[in-house]
Order: sequence, then C-alpha cells, then structure tokens
Amino acid sequence: MKFKVVAISNQKGGVGKTTTAINIAASVARLGQKTILIDCDPQANATSGLGIANSSDGANLYQILTGIRDINEAIAGSSIENLYVISASTDLAGLEAEQSIQGKGTRNFLLKHAVNRLNRDIDFIFIDCPPSLGLLTVNALAASSSVLIPLQCEYYALEGLSLLIQTIRRVKSVLNPMLHIEGIVLTMFDQRTRLSYQVANEVKRHFRQIVYHTVIPRNIKLSEAPSHGSPIISYAPSSKGGEAYMRLAREFLKKQGVSMR
Repeated sequence: MKFKVVAISNQKGGVGKTTTAINIAASVARLGQKTILIDCDPQANATSGLGIANSSDGANLYQILTGIRDINEAIAGSSIENLYVISASTDLAGLEAEQSIQGKGTRNFLLKHAVNRLNRDIDFIFIDCPPSLGLLTVNALAASSSVLIPLQCEYYALEGLSLLIQTIRRVKSVLNPMLHIEGIVLTMFDQRTRLSYQVANEVKRHFRQIVYHTVIPRNIKLSEAPSHGSPIISYAPSSKGGEAYMRLAREFLKKQGVSMR
C-alpha cells in the first residue's frame, strides 16, 4: 500500500475531532501531499465543513460500503489543491443494522477492502470517525495503520480515553495487527484557565511519548470556518487556529519522515 491511512477517533463528542480531521487533512495537502479525507460519520460534518453538499443521491461512502459504487468513482475534489473527499450521508446511520441482518462475516473490513481498490496516486488518507465505537469506527480502525486521538483540554478529557485505547488494542489483536496510536492532539486549549494547563500536564504525564507538541487553542475562527464550508487555512490562515493546524501538519509529516517544501 503506497499511502498511509490514519483514523481520527474519539468516542466522546465535542472534542474537536472533525475540526482536526478537516484541518490536518487540508494542511497536509497544502504542504504538497496528495490527501483524501474520508467522512465516516453519518452526521457528515466533515463533508459540509469542506463545502460539499450532503446528499444521498451522489456517490458517497455508504454507496461504497454497500457495493453500489466503486471507491474510485466517489472521490470528489475540494477547494484545496491536493485534497480530495469521500463524502458521508445520513444513510450511513443504518449500515450497522443492515450488516447485522445480512450477517456478513466481512462486515468489519468493508472500508479496508474499498480502500485497497484505490488506484490513485495518494500519500495520506485521513478518516473522520463517528463519536462512537460501533461498526463504522471499527471499520475505520481495521482499514488504518494508525489512530490520531484529539483530546479536549477539559475535566472529563481522560474519561473514555482508556476505553478507546482498549478498543484500539482489541482491533489490533483481532483485526489489524499493524494498528498503532499515531498520537494524541490536545484541542480546545484555553490559556486563560488553570484547568487547561492541568489537563495538558496530566495527559503529558501519562502519555508523554505520543502527545504532539502542537496544541490546538480555542479559537473563534476555527468555530466559524465550517459554516463557510472552508478549512481554517483558507478561511483564516493567520488566525491562532490556522497557524496551530499548520504546525500540527508539519509535526505530523516530520514524524512520517516527509520532506516539506
């Protein structure tokens, strides 16, 4: 496989998962890497956040996973050079029930089999997982080589992290022996509060080796960008959020041994 697949996952909602998925994918693409963002969340926020209409009629991930469309037919361009998107639709919400009824033994590998059929020259694929540990997330983990975990700098940040790590280990042992944790990204850091510093220090104390140096701040421009259908590097590249995600992309690529322009 010529490209690296990274799942962006945290079963807790509101931690900046989709924001991170959109903006690290866009920033890595801006740095010259051919990148696909797969929206694996039925809410389709990554799809709309990149200005792509959420429609069940066009080619989307649900159609790929159910065999209606080939993955190469469902890749759409975006406003960012080198960034491509496979959009989600609300139909994904029913996929788990459909697969349970059909009882397919390969239900955990639907996305992996689809990704393996890609015939494009791609460097990185990022998968925006839903905020749950159900079939779609398991499919994403089974298809990925690593997991990037956004972690909000709030009181309950560490709650649920152990469950996610257990799930990653279970998928690694049963479905995907190559899977590992790419790293933890601290998000929504508010430098005005002592709590943000306390949470950041606690996470670094427990997971020092895998915590990214780049910390994503709370930033109004980051909150506004999705309503404009644009990643932060287009909407407000010089904002604190825009600069942070570009630093994160550079740090990520440095870990991969990629030379940057």
